[in-house]
Amino acid sequence: MIKVALLVRLQAKPGKEADVIRFLEQGLALANAETTTPVWFALQLGPSTFGIFDAFTDEAGRSAHLTGPIAAALMANASDLLAEAPQIEHVDVLGAKLAS
Repeated sequence: MIKVALLVRLQAKPGKEADVIRFLEQGLALANAETTTPVWFALQLGPSTFGIFDAFTDEAGRSAHLTGPIAAALMANASDLLAEAPQIEHVDVLGAKLAS
């Protein structure tokens, strides 16, 4: 059962929006390789505002994700792509419907 999640807000630097989109699209392959990340979404919230929502069955999965390859890639590319540091929120999932 999905219990915890991360909500990450990303603000692209002017002119870097397409690069952020490509970065997020490439993140899907990394997310698919993470066995403790059953839910992962890359989002476009506005013209230059993006997000990532990922959810986990427990705190151990969330912690593993935060030290995994997606987080490392995000932090390595943040200064080039983003106008500000990623805003990472730890959230609790109160309910979820996941269809296969």
